[in-house]
Amino acid sequence: MARLILHLSWKGYVSVFFCLSAMMDSLYAVTHYSVPEEMDEGSVVANVATDLGLHVRSLSKRKIRVDVVGNKKYIDINKDTGELFILERIDREFLCPLKTTTSCFLKLDATIENPIRMFNIEVEIMDINDNAPHFRRGTMHLDISESSPVGERFSLNNAADSDVGTNSVKNYHLSASEHFSIEIQTGRDGTKFADLVLKKTLDREQQAVHNLILTAVDGGVPTRTGTASVIVRVLDVNDNAPSFDKDKYVIDVMENSPIGSLVIKLNATDLDEGANSDIIYSYSLYTSERTQKMFNLNPGNGEIRVKEMINYEDFKLYEMEVIASDKGPNSLSGQCKLTIQVTDMNDNHPEISIKSFQSPVKENVATDTVIAVVSVSDKDSGDNGVVDLHIPHHMPFKLRESSDNYYELVVSEPLDREKVPEYDITFTVTDRGSPPLSDNETMTLELLDVNDNVPQFARSFYPIRVMENNAPGALLSSLTAFDPDLHENQYLVYFIIEKEIANTSMSMLFSINPENGNLYALKTFDYEIETEFLFHIEARDSGSPPLSSNVTVHIIIVDQNDNAPVIVSPWRAHGSLVEEKIPRSTDKGSLVAKVIALDTDSVHNSRITYQFLQLTDATLFSLDQYNGEIRTMRMFSYKDSRHHRLIVVAKDNGEPALSATVTIKLSTMETVMKAYSDMTEVPLEYDIFSDLNLYLVIGLGSVSFLLLITILVTIVIKCQNPKPSKAAPPSRNSVISERNSTIADSTLVSNDAYWYSLFLAETRKGKMVVRQPMPKGSRYIVSSLPRGTGLTDTSDSAASTLQASTTSSSSST
Repeated sequence: MARLILHLSWKGYVSVFFCLSAMMDSLYAVTHYSVPEEMDEGSVVANVATDLGLHVRSLSKRKIRVDVVGNKKYIDINKDTGELFILERIDREFLCPLKTTTSCFLKLDATIENPIRMFNIEVEIMDINDNAPHFRRGTMHLDISESSPVGERFSLNNAADSDVGTNSVKNYHLSASEHFSIEIQTGRDGTKFADLVLKKTLDREQQAVHNLILTAVDGGVPTRTGTASVIVRVLDVNDNAPSFDKDKYVIDVMENSPIGSLVIKLNATDLDEGANSDIIYSYSLYTSERTQKMFNLNPGNGEIRVKEMINYEDFKLYEMEVIASDKGPNSLSGQCKLTIQVTDMNDNHPEISIKSFQSPVKENVATDTVIAVVSVSDKDSGDNGVVDLHIPHHMPFKLRESSDNYYELVVSEPLDREKVPEYDITFTVTDRGSPPLSDNETMTLELLDVNDNVPQFARSFYPIRVMENNAPGALLSSLTAFDPDLHENQYLVYFIIEKEIANTSMSMLFSINPENGNLYALKTFDYEIETEFLFHIEARDSGSPPLSSNVTVHIIIVDQNDNAPVIVSPWRAHGSLVEEKIPRSTDKGSLVAKVIALDTDSVHNSRITYQFLQLTDATLFSLDQYNGEIRTMRMFSYKDSRHHRLIVVAKDNGEPALSATVTIKLSTMETVMKAYSDMTEVPLEYDIFSDLNLYLVIGLGSVSFLLLITILVTIVIKCQNPKPSKAAPPSRNSVISERNSTIADSTLVSNDAYWYSLFLAETRKGKMVVRQPMPKGSRYIVSSLPRGTGLTDTSDSAASTLQASTTSSSSST
C-alpha cells in the first residue's frame, strides 16, 4: 500500500490530508481532509479529481456524485472542476455535540460510473474558538456565617464551553475582595473549576452582603470570557451587646403631670439581627421601690410613664437604672442611669379686665384715638407672675402702656369700612412661667360708614350696538354702577348728561331709568340717516355731599337690509319694458346693454350681483354678475328670433336678500349699426337732430351758461371778503335731503365706488353707448330722460347729463 500525504491550504485555514491505497482487483481509495468549522458557503475544500487521479473532463460524463453518510449534505462536488466545496455552513458543536473525543469527522462517499468506482472521503472538522464560556446559573448565592474560620473553602459552579481542546475553559478570575479569593482545581476529565476561599474574618455588622464577579476564561486566540455573579450573605451570630444612646440621662418632669404621661422613651440598639437584636427593658436592683412605684417602665419599647401623681413638695429628685438585654442564645445586656428632676408648676392663670371700650366709631376716626383701656394681673410670683399683653398682628391698632399693668388701645392706621366693616380684637395676656399660662378677651369694634367712595362703573367706555328700525322704548343696555358705601351713601341716581347733536337733545333720543341704569331708545333709528351717537351718563350717590362719576356711551347703529336695490339704468317708466335695438351683424362679445342698480344700505348689504331671471336664448347672451354688462356670446344667425326678452334681477348681499328686476325687450335689425364701445368715449354720429334732442341741447347750454355766471359771481364775492369763513361740510341730514330731492327719474349714485353712466342717443341709424368714469369721493346724480319706442333723430350732444349733487337743486328747478 502506498500512502501520499498532501498539505493544502485555502485562505490560510484549510489543510488537506489524503491517503491512496492500491488493492489487488480494484482500486479502493480513502482520502482525508481537514477544514475549520464555520467556513463560508462556497468555500473550496480540495480538488478530489486531482487527488484521486481522475480526468476533470470526464467527471460530468461519468456522473460523479458525493453522498454524506448519516448527516446533512454539508459538502458537495463541482462536476466541472472536481472541487469539493462547502454547501452549508458547518457548526462543529452541533455536528459533534459529545466532547468525549476531540476529533469530529464528516464521512463522504464519492461515486463515479463507467466503470463504477467508489471512494471514501473523511473530512475532519477542526474546532475554532467561536463559543465563549458560560455558567449554568448567572447568579450564585452563598450563606456563610460570620464566625467561619479563615481558609474555609466553598464550592462554586464551574463554567462550560462548547469548544474543545485549547479553546475550552482554562482559567478563572475573581473580582477584587479583601475577604475572598479562589483556587483553580482540575478534574479527571480536564475540566477546570474554582473554589471560593475565605481569607479574612467576616463581620456582618460591617458588611452583611458581599457581591463578587467570577470570570471564566478559555484558551482560544483571541480569548473569550463568561461571567457569573456570586452573592455572599453573611449569617449573624450574637456577638454584640445592646447599648443606649447615652450612659446617663437627666430629665425634668413637671409636678402634677397627668398619670400615663410620657417621661422619656429609652432607645437601646443591638447591631445583631433577628432574635439577637430583640431587646427587653427592666429596672436593675439599684432602683428603689418608691421610684418603681412612681414610674412605669414598658419592657417592650423602653417608655417610662408617670404611674402616680407627682408632688414637688414630697420628692424633688428620682434616680433609677435601666437594663437592656437581647434574646440571643447567650444573652448580652447593657445599662444606663436616669435622674428625674421635678419642676415646680405654674398653677395660676393671668387675668385680664376691660375697663373701657368705645364701639361703634366712624371709619374716618383720627389715628392715636383711644378705643379701649385694659388692665392685667397674675397671682403667681417670680417669672410666673410677670405678664405680657398683646393683640393680633396686621390690625390697624396698637397697645400703649399708660401705667403699671394698664394699657390703652389706640388707632394706628386709617380705617376703611369698605375693606373691613368690623374688627374682632382679641386681647391675650401671657405670663412668663414654664410652661406659660394665658388668658384672652375678645371685643368687637364696629365701624360707621361715611360717604368716601364715588360710584364706580364696571367699564369707562360702553360700546352698544343697536339694530336700525328698532322699536321705540326698546331696552339698549343696563349701565350699572357700584358704590361700596352703605345706606343713603350707596343709593345711586342715573341721568344723561345733556348734549345736542344737529339741534337734537340726547334726552329726546334716549332715556335712562334713574334707579337701575337701564338705557332705552325713544325713537326708531335709521342707519341711512345716523350711524352713531356719543354721550355721557352720570351716576350720583345720595350722600352728603354727593359723589358722582360718569361713563362714555357709544351707540352704534347697525344696518339692516331694509332697502331694496333700485334699477337706475337702463331707464324705464314704472313697470314698463325697456326696448333696445341692435343690428343682427353684431359681433361676438359686443356690449348689448348694461344694468346698473343702487342700494342705499351699508357696504356689506349694498353689494349687488346681477343674473338672468329669464331669457329667450341662453346661448346668445351673457351677463356679468358684478358689473351688469350684457354681451353677445356669439353672432346672430338666420335661425335666431328677431325679438328677445331678457329679465335681469339685481340682488343685494343682505340677509334676507332684496332684489329688483328689469325687463329688456331686444330687437334685431338688418340695418348696419355701429358696434358698442365699452371702454372709451366715442363721439356720437348723427344725421339730423330730432326735436327732443334739440331741446336738450338748448337746455344744456342754458344750464352751462347759468353755471358759469354763478361761478364768476362766487369768485367776485370771495375776492371782496378779506376773511373768508370756511364753509361747513354738509351734514348727514343735508346728504339725506339730497338723496330725496331727485327729479324726474333721477337717482343718487353711491359715492364710495366708480360707477358708469350709460347715455343712449337715438338716431336713425342706431344707438351709441358712451361710458364715462366718475371720480371717487364725489356725489353724483344720474338724470335719465324717457326714450321713445321707435327710432328718432339725434343731436351731437349726449341724451343724458351727469351733474354734481351740489348743483342738482338748481338743475332740477
